Amino acid sequence: MRPTAEQDATRARVWLALINVLGGIAVLGSYVVGIASHPETTGQVWGGVPESLRPVYTISMFTAAAGYFLFTPYVFFSLSPPDVRVFGRYSYAIFPALYACILVPSAVWMPLTFEMIESPGPVLWASIRTVLFLVGLGSVGLVAAIVSAQPQGSSLARRLAILGALLFTWQTAVLDALVWTAYFPF
Repeated sequence: MRPTAEQDATRARVWLALINVLGGIAVLGSYVVGIASHPETTGQVWGGVPESLRPVYTISMFTAAAGYFLFTPYVFFSLSPPDVRVFGRYSYAIFPALYACILVPSAVWMPLTFEMIESPGPVLWASIRTVLFLVGLGSVGLVAAIVSAQPQGSSLARRLAILGALLFTWQTAVLDALVWTAYFPF
């Protein structure tokens, strides 16, 4: 027997919660373990990003994190999973997929970067660039999904979600995927 639309929606919301909890733990855990196990090379994670740009990064990291906490409650609580359509055709299930596209690669970036610092190589560098590209792509997809989602939910919450998603995407798609990789010394 095929699940109802309500059951599919509930399942998608459960997946979104699981991906956020497990993915968040994995991302934060990878940072904690990476920094704790490589204290002598932690500063090298910046690569060749000039000192003059590092404050921009630092501020952007905080605004990106704040942005995440603006768009995630909107997606989770303001959008009605059984009713929402994204790009006019996709169900709410697109959101767990986009979050997975962001969080899974984000969890492997730090370990790959420390490995690159210790044993650089073209395959590892291609892996890092692929990981950052996927995170940026997922972020851009999330902005587009939030903008196109119908029905929209609360107007203020939607505007804050779009702002948060744009701040997050600035960090992931521009600073990380484009600027950081351009300066990393490989």
